[in-house]
Amino acid sequence: AMILLSSSINAWYTGQWDITQLTNQLACALMTAALAMKLGLAPVHFWLPEVMQGVTIKTTMIITTWMKLAPMSILLLISNSLNHTILLTLGILSILVGGWGGLNQTQLRKIMGFSSISHLGWMTIIITMAPMLAILNLT
Repeated sequence: AMILLSSSINAWYTGQWDITQLTNQLACALMTAALAMKLGLAPVHFWLPEVMQGVTIKTTMIITTWMKLAPMSILLLISNSLNHTILLTLGILSILVGGWGGLNQTQLRKIMGFSSISHLGWMTIIITMAPMLAILNLT
């Protein structure tokens, strides 16, 4: 819903529905927040380990891999329009939370959840520093 709202705000101000040309700051902020929630980046990561604990191992693998491809691709496409400082902060915070959160866990699926948070943090940092390398990291 936030991605649609961000696209609508951008279309309202620019007159075009091109998501790769986010020029409005509110649209950029909403898109960043929406993708951070969808990916499970650090400030809004609380759902990821708990969801992974409550589902089967096959569903856990789908959540950690396939469900991250589309939002990460969108983040890669619009990374030039977004604030790199915020993306770096989200990435570093995700790495720290993923590492520290997984240290005291004894349940495999929660460890996978925190590992996924940390990995997404690394990918977010790579997107800000070297977007072409992020494509290699995504595959």
